[in-house]
Amino acid sequence: MFEQFSQRLDKALKTLKGHGRITEINVAETMKEIRRALLDADVNFKIAKSFTEDVKQKALGQKVLTSLKPGQLLIKIVQDELTALLGGEKASLAVSGKPAVILISGLQGSGKTTCTAKLAKHLKTKQAKKVLLVACDVYRPAAIEQLQVLGEQIDVAVFAQPENNNPVEIAKNALQHAKTHQFNVVIIDSAGRLAIDEALMQEIDNIHKAVRPTETLFVVDAMMGQDAVNTAKAFHDLLQFDGIVLTKMDGDTRGGAALSIKSIVNKPIKFIGTGEKVDALDVFHPDRMAERILGMGDVVSLVERAQEQVDEEEAKRIQRKISKNQFGYDDFLSQLKQVQRMGSMKDLVGMIPGASKALNGAEINEDAFKGVEALIQSMTPKERQQPKLLDYSRKKRIAKGAGMQIDDINKLVKQFEQMSKMMKMMQGGKSSKLMQMFGK
Repeated sequence: MFEQFSQRLDKALKTLKGHGRITEINVAETMKEIRRALLDADVNFKIAKSFTEDVKQKALGQKVLTSLKPGQLLIKIVQDELTALLGGEKASLAVSGKPAVILISGLQGSGKTTCTAKLAKHLKTKQAKKVLLVACDVYRPAAIEQLQVLGEQIDVAVFAQPENNNPVEIAKNALQHAKTHQFNVVIIDSAGRLAIDEALMQEIDNIHKAVRPTETLFVVDAMMGQDAVNTAKAFHDLLQFDGIVLTKMDGDTRGGAALSIKSIVNKPIKFIGTGEKVDALDVFHPDRMAERILGMGDVVSLVERAQEQVDEEEAKRIQRKISKNQFGYDDFLSQLKQVQRMGSMKDLVGMIPGASKALNGAEINEDAFKGVEALIQSMTPKERQQPKLLDYSRKKRIAKGAGMQIDDINKLVKQFEQMSKMMKMMQGGKSSKLMQMFGK
């Protein structure tokens, strides 16, 4: 996400980094480049102009030109302004009420139904809420079935009345059901359309008035750019929604919608969708996202994901095996799977300071783990437990069994040996410090 914009911004600021002399003229030139980067990211012209003017005025007002490290000070100003443009502070979700009601609105194709399930899982796992999903999209073929399948995947109840074609009645009936069965949160998946029309807007408004939600969220595809912003404004004029969920952020390299939407509707981005899986929904932190855009990474979010996904008992088991020199390929695969559960590799790399710049736009193969798993599964149990057994003939057999080349098994052996050495070095105090870092 933001890959193109981040690269353009880095290029614009490059001349001002370090201790070099900065003049009012090259600050103005840099602001022009930043404005072009914003416009190329599909940011509204007025917002791009206002942003660069604010940065320029603050830079001159804080005597950037005469400071010891002018480039760093200017980047700090850009970071602060980016954070403000993205919303300033993290916005919380209102889930008070008996039950709390969240109404999901948006256009068809924005990922609204999937987002509804993702939000349910988030509330269930992160806040221990008893959630009821409500299928109010009675028009799109298989929309009710889709929500029921997703609900089954995340073990969350779904209220549906396929025989009832009145979404307002379904929503009211669901609310009564939730009160009777003591659900904490009700999430209503309303119908979408291919474009904004009067019937859609009237129906959502009727549901809104009937259930009086504690939170109304607008779901929009980030890849729509300025169209996403215009759609958000049309919905907000009617519903006065409380927050935005930007989906498909993992595929949006420009970031125009995220950079513009807060300024246009004056409502915060509360969540972003970062993938297709039901757990690929992140709370939106404007300050962390600004840091990622500027190539500073997002170590806090990386550690938070590790805390959620790293199995403490598994980590202790691995530690014991390493101390006894018994670390094998099954353990190696177990570690890789824990990393996989943390999210896409591209997203994780973006959280490591400087990593995106080091890769310089190189593609990250998300399927690389599959080849590793195939090779390990082609080994015998004894070979997985005793890595030193892997001579040339065994490697040849394993590669053939996995449908791969001898070079692939050699790369795996090298990776395994490097990881084993690293983990041994962490023994004797260093590993415990790492565990403390991850909150274990």
